[in-house]
Amino acid sequence: MTTLLLVRHGETVANKAQILQGQTPGELNETGKEQARAVRDQMKDIHIDAFVASDLHRAIQTCEIIAEPHGKAIITTSLLRERDWGSFTGKFIPNLQAVKQWPDDIESLESLKSRAKQFIAWVRDSFPDQTVLAVGHGIVNKAIQSIYYGKPMNEIQKMTNAEVRKLVL
Repeated sequence: MTTLLLVRHGETVANKAQILQGQTPGELNETGKEQARAVRDQMKDIHIDAFVASDLHRAIQTCEIIAEPHGKAIITTSLLRERDWGSFTGKFIPNLQAVKQWPDDIESLESLKSRAKQFIAWVRDSFPDQTVLAVGHGIVNKAIQSIYYGKPMNEIQKMTNAEVRKLVL
C-alpha cells in the first residue's frame, strides 16, 4: 500500500488578499513560510520516500521547506495544479460570489476530477508501497479526496493552508 500525505500549500500573498490564484505561480507570505516550517518540523522524523509538488511556485516553495530535513529532490507534476479559473483568475473572491453565470473558460469539474484520478494512479504506480508527501492546492486536493472517498466534492471539507491529510492508496 502506498501512503499519500496530501498537503495544501502555505498561505500566499493572494490568499491573504482574497484573490483567486488559479494556475498563477503564487508566492508564500511570511505566514505561509511559517506554516510550511511547522509541517517540516512535524514531518522531520517521519520516513518519506518521495516529495511531489504541483508545478506552481507556491506548492514547490512549500514542498522545498517541508523536504529540507530529508535531503530529497522534489518531483513536480502538472497533475497537481490548481483548477484553471480562466477569466476569474486574479479576481477578488468576495466579488465572485454573486456571479450567476460562470464564464466558459473555467476548467470543468469533470476535467479536474480526471486529473485527480490520474494523479492517484500515477502515485500508486510510481511509488508502490512507499510514503509520498505531495503538496497541491485547495480545489485539486479536494478533487483528489473526492475520487479517493467516492464522494461529491461538496462533501469534502476544505483544507486549510499547510494542512496534511493521510490517504492510503
